[in-house]
Amino acid sequence: MTSHKNDSIESSLFEKRKKLYPREVHGLFANLRVLGVVTLLGLYYLLPWVNFNGHQVVLFDLPERKFYIFHWIFWPQDFIYLALLLICAAFALFLFTALAGRLWCGYACPQTVWTEVFLWIERKVEGTRSQQMKLDKQANSFTKFRIKATKHAIWLIFSLYTGFTFVGFFTPIRDLAQGIASFNLGPWETFWFLFYSFATYGNAGWLREQVCMYMCPYARFQSAMLDKNTLVISYDALRGEPRGRRKRGEDFKEKQLGSCIDCSLCVQVCPTGIDIRNGLQYECIGCAACIDVCNDVMDKMNYPRGLIKYTTENHMEGKKTNLLRPRIVIYSLLLIGILSGVIYSIETRDAVELNVLRDRNALYREDYEGTISNTYTIKILNMDTVDHTYSLKVTGIEGIKTSIKDPIHVNAGQVLEMPLQLSADPDTLHTTSINLTLSVQATDDASISTESEGRFIGPLEP
Repeated sequence: MTSHKNDSIESSLFEKRKKLYPREVHGLFANLRVLGVVTLLGLYYLLPWVNFNGHQVVLFDLPERKFYIFHWIFWPQDFIYLALLLICAAFALFLFTALAGRLWCGYACPQTVWTEVFLWIERKVEGTRSQQMKLDKQANSFTKFRIKATKHAIWLIFSLYTGFTFVGFFTPIRDLAQGIASFNLGPWETFWFLFYSFATYGNAGWLREQVCMYMCPYARFQSAMLDKNTLVISYDALRGEPRGRRKRGEDFKEKQLGSCIDCSLCVQVCPTGIDIRNGLQYECIGCAACIDVCNDVMDKMNYPRGLIKYTTENHMEGKKTNLLRPRIVIYSLLLIGILSGVIYSIETRDAVELNVLRDRNALYREDYEGTISNTYTIKILNMDTVDHTYSLKVTGIEGIKTSIKDPIHVNAGQVLEMPLQLSADPDTLHTTSINLTLSVQATDDASISTESEGRFIGPLEP
């Protein structure tokens, strides 16, 4: 008995995957998904080709350690902005999940977006759901091979262009295109081009719902962000049960049936193959395809819509629903506050940065006239999109002299490193260590300036 039970458990755990054939569906939520797919993929594929101020509108230039996003230029020291944006993304996910479940998964997740495209290609090549199932059951033939080969060829071409575009966010895409045309790609570019291409082909073409059900961690912890006031896709069992087939126009109440005609279309359109009539399940990605198809069936049967709909657990239990609850308010305020702060900080940050590094090989030098000198290395980073000329000023010691006399020219996006020697009369040095303030200001724009602290070391006090 025990052996038979263990065998059944193993067979269920390692059961071969059954291919799903999601039926095409039309309706409000299907149109919203199409709009999301077109918008997101449009931005993904078009942005690398758009130039702004001599560079791509979005370019993460890793060799130069510069990240261009529209008119902003970010540097490695701006990593704090990336951390804050990730925090904003987390709060946005918490907010939308608490408000309406898995909106991200159903409409904006890359896995969902690219799977929609692959499904569309599959339908164009192989036909409808029933035609696809019939084709897969056919014996191997030249016709079947031709259709399958055509589908996979289009998938591969689309995947390769997707990988090419991905690398184009890190290498100027026009240079990348020339490199591919001349078979002159660098090793890391080749790796990521092929890796992302075949990841797209594998995830959207072959794995599909397996990624959502077994690989994505979000499905496992989403329940922690839901409550009884969260809008989720639900089947109205009180109205729909007992389900059963009937002819159009029949009085189903005389047969003691509910509104559900047990057509199973809600299962056929589901991209993860679940039956929403069994209640909310972690495999549900919130795409609302079942709502569209059920509403279509209700229209044909002249029944009211909403047998499957977005609703809350409280509403299903006949209780009052409160969408504007404390967690929604808190998430919203935190999201707006942090995002506003990040944008304000980016817009008002200094367009120039000054770093001062003191030479530690010698505390100080004294010449034959008794003048005390300290040596530094300064780095001036022009974070603006245009070239600037800067003047250097040092305060903290009366009459201190610098080895840099002329204005300093720094190109846009350039880091200029240069030596600096500061000299002071020993009579002005009242202590062994004196704090200095070094500042640079653009000679062509008085609003661009910054300063950095330094330290001047003199002889030990007698």
